Amino acid sequence: MKLKGIVPRTWRLLKKIFLILFVAQLLYIILLRWVNPPVTVTMISSWFSLWGTDKSFQRDYVRLNEMSQHVKLAAIASEDQLFPDHDGFDFKSIEKAMKHNKKSKKIRGASTISQQVAKNVFLWQGRSYLRKGLEVYFTFMIEKVWGKKRILEVYLNVAETGEGIFGVEAAAQAYYKKPAANLNREESAMIIACLPNPVSYTVVPPARITYNRQRRILLQMRNLAGDKDVAELVK
Repeated sequence: MKLKGIVPRTWRLLKKIFLILFVAQLLYIILLRWVNPPVTVTMISSWFSLWGTDKSFQRDYVRLNEMSQHVKLAAIASEDQLFPDHDGFDFKSIEKAMKHNKKSKKIRGASTISQQVAKNVFLWQGRSYLRKGLEVYFTFMIEKVWGKKRILEVYLNVAETGEGIFGVEAAAQAYYKKPAANLNREESAMIIACLPNPVSYTVVPPARITYNRQRRILLQMRNLAGDKDVAELVK
C-alpha cells in the first residue's frame, strides 16, 4: 500500500519539476532576446583553465551596430553562408557531412551559426545524442524568439576568439588595440579564421593555418558582398 502511494506522489513531483524547468528555460530564452548571456559553460571552462597562469579572461559584449560590417560578413562567409535563408538548419550540409563522416576518420561538422549559438549559450561542448537533441530544440527556439540579427549578435559576442578571449570586441582590443567597430577586412577575416580552434589557430602572430583560412574567408566575403539578404544583416 505504501509503495502504491509513493509512486504517484513521485510521478507528480517529477512532473512539477519538469514543468518548472521548462518554464524557467523558456523565460530565459525570452530574456536573452534583449539581455546578454551572463556566462556560458565554455567561458567557465576557459576561466578555470587560465587559473594559475599569467593569462587573463577577457570578454566584452557590444551591440551588433557597434561591430564592423566586415567582421559580420566574415562570420557569415566563413561559418554559414546560407544563414539568412534557413530556419536554423542546413539540411544539405548535414547530409553531406554525414556521408563524409561515414567514410573518413576526420569528422566534418555542419552546424549553422544558429546551432553554434544554441550550443555555446545553453549547452556544453562534446558529442552526444542528448546534447544534439537539446541543440535542435534550442536552435528552433532562438530562431523563432530572437531572429537572425540577435542570433548573429550573440554569436559574435560569445564565440571564443583566443585562449580566454570571448567575442569580437575583446579580440579586437587584444589583437589590434581598437574597438570591433573599426576592424578592417583583413583583421576581421583573421579573427573569424581562428574560430574552429581558437587556442591553436593563433591570430597574433598568425599561425599558418589561420593565415590560410583568412585568405579563403576574404575570397568568400567578396563572393557574398552582392547578396541582398546578407547585406541587410551586416549593415
